[in-house]
Amino acid sequence: MKRSTIVLTGLVLSALLLGGCASQVTKPEQYSGFLSDYSRLQPATSATGQPVMRWMAPGVRLDNYRHVIVQSIGFYPAPTPSEQIGAKALADLQAYAAQQVKTAFGRRFQVHDPASTPQGSLPRGQTLVLRAAITGVDTKAEGLKPYEVIPIALVTAAATTAAGARDRTTELFVEAELIDAGTGQPVLQVVRKGYGKELENKEEQVTLSTLKGVIDGIVRDIEKFE
Repeated sequence: MKRSTIVLTGLVLSALLLGGCASQVTKPEQYSGFLSDYSRLQPATSATGQPVMRWMAPGVRLDNYRHVIVQSIGFYPAPTPSEQIGAKALADLQAYAAQQVKTAFGRRFQVHDPASTPQGSLPRGQTLVLRAAITGVDTKAEGLKPYEVIPIALVTAAATTAAGARDRTTELFVEAELIDAGTGQPVLQVVRKGYGKELENKEEQVTLSTLKGVIDGIVRDIEKFE
């Protein structure tokens, strides 16, 4: 086989691998372990049309609850800052997510802090406990565009990827569950992945602005979910 043919074949294979469609939902191998049971999760669509993995106990209606105890919303597991995702960005994401989610639940329920809510002080059967965590923040090189699959463009695309200059997608992973405070059993579990703004290259830093839209989308779904 001629060298030119080998090179072209390798580039075409790279295009096929890089150009595959990104998964719109969290894959099982990306589950963090934050939830005790993932086996019941099924593909679903959120109130605003976003793909999620979700399970809801049969017969449960959230409108039957009046109170929600919001546990601390942080990272699980504890994140390690990187060159592209710094400690400040992680802290800003955590603080913004915690405040916005709490505010969203406050529009539907009476929200309580677990530290100031004695156990059993709220009505049994009318109280939920929210457990939620950011379980991942990631960036990865964007796949090839359709127009880059032609042989001439492949050479440039491959060189650009090797140099780290390709656009990079950003992803935020969230896992959450609502627990009936009376029974201690989950009534709703959700695993969700959202895409933030694209980065120009591997040097551009992730900030709150990069992934803020993902959190805002989750908040809209909290407000509209029935």
